[in-house]
Amino acid sequence: MATTSPRTLVIPVCGGVQHPDGTVVPHAALTLIDVAGQQVGRGASGQDGRYALVAPGAGAYVMIAAAGGHQPQAVTVTVGELPVEVDIVLGGAGRLAGTVITPDGTTVDATVTLTNVRGEVVATTRSGREGGYVITELVAGEYTLAASAPAFSPAAVPVTVKAARETRQDIELAGGALLRGTVRAGGERSAMGVPPAEGWGRPVEDARVTLLDAAGNVVDTLTTGPDGTFRFVDLSTGEYTVIAAGYPPVATVLQIAGGGRTERDLQLGHED
Repeated sequence: MATTSPRTLVIPVCGGVQHPDGTVVPHAALTLIDVAGQQVGRGASGQDGRYALVAPGAGAYVMIAAAGGHQPQAVTVTVGELPVEVDIVLGGAGRLAGTVITPDGTTVDATVTLTNVRGEVVATTRSGREGGYVITELVAGEYTLAASAPAFSPAAVPVTVKAARETRQDIELAGGALLRGTVRAGGERSAMGVPPAEGWGRPVEDARVTLLDAAGNVVDTLTTGPDGTFRFVDLSTGEYTVIAAGYPPVATVLQIAGGGRTERDLQLGHED
């Protein structure tokens, strides 16, 4: 008498994928795994949010659902001899928004970067002239938010993004003021009733410009280019003295505000 091999029992696992408000989630990826973590079924939800898979037998399984712009979800599925109906709710992905500002509340047009716990860049955007930024479709978790802009010191803060909701995180940029200007030829001749010498007011190339802090320490020294301009960046708030030499030296004392931009032209006198 011939023996027959036992029939493999497969049990349908069906259901719908939807948002918390009950609207359907089409094109969600569904993966069914067994207790050993092996994939035993795979499919996708249709336009109506419905899906249909089969389990290879009775037992405990895990259904994993994922869709773009949503927080992934995993649910336990217990399969017996009858078809199983399992609905899955996918929450929307997290959203991070905020404003880049200075200590006095002024908004900053900055580059905003978000990195995950592994240090990988997740998103990069700009805050714009109004200082506001928005980063969407984020998986809930821990991140580092960084902002940088010319004339400001960069800053970074930790942030926890929640699933299916907006997380607000402002970031403050301070210090890093910018001092720029032009060294120009000048003199006292016009004050004595003598017309200015030829070239008066022209930019001075190769003028040596030195910046001193309030204690008289040299912060930086540079040489002007063909257009006579100089530029000191990433300065802290405080009083500075800027000295230009190339003709008889000229010293100017000025106050620099943190995170601001200060411009000062320097007139160098003619040597007799």
